Amino acid sequence: MMIGIAAALLACFGYGVSSVLQAYGARRSAAAARDRGATGHVTATGGPTLLSTIHAALTAAFIVGIALDVVGFVGSAVSARLIPLFLSQTIISANLIVTAVLGIAVLGIGLHTRDWVAIVAVIVSLFVLGLGAGERGHHDNPDRTIHWIVLAVSVLILLGGIALTRIFGSRSAVMAGLIAGVLFGMLAIGVRILHGVDHFQPWVILADPAAWTVAIAGIGGFYLHTVALQLGSVNGATAALVVGETVVPGIVGVVFLGDTARPGMGWVVVLGFIGAVAGAVAVAVFGAAGHQATPEPEPEAKVPDNV
Repeated sequence: MMIGIAAALLACFGYGVSSVLQAYGARRSAAAARDRGATGHVTATGGPTLLSTIHAALTAAFIVGIALDVVGFVGSAVSARLIPLFLSQTIISANLIVTAVLGIAVLGIGLHTRDWVAIVAVIVSLFVLGLGAGERGHHDNPDRTIHWIVLAVSVLILLGGIALTRIFGSRSAVMAGLIAGVLFGMLAIGVRILHGVDHFQPWVILADPAAWTVAIAGIGGFYLHTVALQLGSVNGATAALVVGETVVPGIVGVVFLGDTARPGMGWVVVLGFIGAVAGAVAVAVFGAAGHQATPEPEPEAKVPDNV
């Protein structure tokens, strides 16, 4: 249990710092594109193109963020195998606190009282959730049909997310973050049900549809999270991601994989889970509102050549 919790905390730190660095890289990339008058970086609806996202991912800060994402992935994979998904994913969701606090120094983001209240609510809820969490379920080898279903659902979610960001463009920051979170949640489920891990059997792993779920959901979630960081506030995008990656695997873990609370503590787990998700939603809403309320700098007026 303690190793799983430590791994989830490692993932929390890695993901939280990486979000800030990736947001910084995305901002620098967008600013550089504007300075050189580059075209083809924005779609007709105001969303970033694939070219824009690739340029953002090639900045130094973004690359360091990717390295921390790898650290976060390792931590989240270990925790998904050792502790209940509702506990591991909710601990990892605390990365929004790391993101919010670090964003003050790196991105110059100001937090209001309401933001701090929401963040404290998440921390308290995580503590309550930890008190009530029981043992990880042992239904880790469900019928192979479930593996195919998880893969198919992940593909559909990814395609739907890409389509929606193209349709809604600049208004899709929180939505892109939420869908990225759901994909990361599907990744956690894939890791949990993956065959061939315990005794490390590479061919068994590669033959399991759950392994392809891990790859597709991981890459798709990373892409959509990058889009969300390009479009909106890092706090809003990350908090929306947290909701998706917490709710979906938490419910699947309890309903299908046998994750449980301590005897008589089920109501405590439900209370902590709801509080953590509600706090994350509040951070997302406040972050999106704050981002929209921040006015863009006025372009400098051009002086006619003949003056």
